[in-house]
Amino acid sequence: MVNVRTRFAPSPTGSLHIGGLRTALYSFALAKHYGGKFLLRIEDTDKKREVVGSKEQIQEILKLFNLTWDEKIVIQSERVKEGIYKKYAEELVKKGHAFYCQCEAKNAKLEGFSKELRDPCREKGLTSGAIKLKVGEGKISFKDFVLGKDIEWDLDTVSDATLLKSDGFPTYHLAAAVDDHLMEITHVLRGHDWMPSTPIHLLVYKYLGFDVPEIGHLTDILDPEGGKLSKRKGSTSCEGLLKEGYIPEALLNFIMLLGWAPKDNKEIFSLEEFVKVFDEKGFQKTNPIFNKEKLDWFNGVYLREKTDEVLIELLINYLDKKIDKDILTKTIPLVKERMNKLSDYWDLAGFFYEERNADKSLFGKEKEKHLSSSYKVIEGLGGWDKDTLNEKLMEDVKKNGFKTGDYFMDLRIAITGKKFTPPINDSIFLLGKEESLKRIKKYI
Repeated sequence: MVNVRTRFAPSPTGSLHIGGLRTALYSFALAKHYGGKFLLRIEDTDKKREVVGSKEQIQEILKLFNLTWDEKIVIQSERVKEGIYKKYAEELVKKGHAFYCQCEAKNAKLEGFSKELRDPCREKGLTSGAIKLKVGEGKISFKDFVLGKDIEWDLDTVSDATLLKSDGFPTYHLAAAVDDHLMEITHVLRGHDWMPSTPIHLLVYKYLGFDVPEIGHLTDILDPEGGKLSKRKGSTSCEGLLKEGYIPEALLNFIMLLGWAPKDNKEIFSLEEFVKVFDEKGFQKTNPIFNKEKLDWFNGVYLREKTDEVLIELLINYLDKKIDKDILTKTIPLVKERMNKLSDYWDLAGFFYEERNADKSLFGKEKEKHLSSSYKVIEGLGGWDKDTLNEKLMEDVKKNGFKTGDYFMDLRIAITGKKFTPPINDSIFLLGKEESLKRIKKYI
């Protein structure tokens, strides 16, 4: 393919959903694989739903994931001021493919649709009001390049959708078609839930004499508990997932495979590698499941590939607490292999910064003996050497006939407040003699 031009066209109605990021990624990869252009369009004509700051946030998120766009951003509200959509809507009226309507606006599932397929105003010859599409007779179809099949509609089932509202703002149906034409878009990727709007757009293309771009509808990302992944079920926004401790390159790699499959079983891709191997024939037909455990695995792989120095800087930027860089530097080697998210660090190593109260039910039956004996061992150490600490504690276990696992588990709980932590002897050594003794004594 030559001169491929794709676009990502989000509405600034809140945080960018993970499904939106996937659409942007696939559109970016499709364009760049063929040496084409990836464009950004902000569809901000629904002012009632617009969230202040969303336009800027969308741009920042795309930059964070290195999905940078070519050419100037198209902002639809600015085109409204220029009268571009009004011009094309009026052209459709002149050609007999649209009409003015003065009916009271009705709520609809998709903006621009009405409950009745044929509007009562279509034959009244009105000269003002909202402009609606005058759907003809017959059939209309297209080949979905993602699904790989022809899809056809009988026009008797397609409504006279609103194209331009009485306030001069276009609906999605008119604005998307006009902008895709003016931006010379060759391939359109969008969510499967927009399939019902496709016949409307095909008619607009046809009636205005526009070339129809290749159109593909991506699969729905499903929630593991069933149904489409929604904002009501945990973090599904890019911002929310980043706050949970996922890093951009891992998150991007994860969503690469939520609807697309490589020819081999490879799973780890940088953005550059993904663009190189991308093939639109790899789009999957079945809906993928948002598997959080798989995302954790991806994120863990990427975190462990970081040098300690890079990981330290990531954690300093991520944690909104005052972190002692010296402690952070010393503890990273202890927890790095156990971390799947940046947020795991504080869970694993927070006890180095602040004492945590242990649930006394976590201790074993021999808690008093274990802690009293280990306290004496640590107290009696002349110097503070990790090898000596290890040696003396093991001698204590053998001398008293303690069970090794139970002994060190009680010690771990007293020192850290938890059962699952970095190696306990290493933790004791880093905490220091005085602090360790203070924590052990608390539970004797």
